[in-house]
Amino acid sequence: MSEVGVFDLLLVIATAVAFVGYGIGCLTSAKMKSEFTRFGLEKFSTLTGVLEILGGLGLLVGLYAPPIFLLSSGGLATLMLLGLAFRIRAGDRFITSLPAAVFMFITGYLFFRFIG
Repeated sequence: MSEVGVFDLLLVIATAVAFVGYGIGCLTSAKMKSEFTRFGLEKFSTLTGVLEILGGLGLLVGLYAPPIFLLSSGGLATLMLLGLAFRIRAGDRFITSLPAAVFMFITGYLFFRFIG
């Protein structure tokens, strides 16, 4: 990967940790599983958790293997876009939808920042 600045490196690490943590929550937290049920997506909570864990780890591994970084950041951005769409469709308040939007923009930024 091209030269990674301190800001981008910290952003990658923080984002990776957040996704791994959230992914674990999707697999273990009854509250998070109830959110998927509310959206009518209960059968996707495990898949989402696994994808978030793999995506977060992929961001870290991708610092040394650029194709993995692009796959992980692009995949996570897409996952967050879908999450945001389901929150909007469910009529969630802006503040409730904000984390999905923020992580969508962060992972989208990382994808386009390192695509070259």
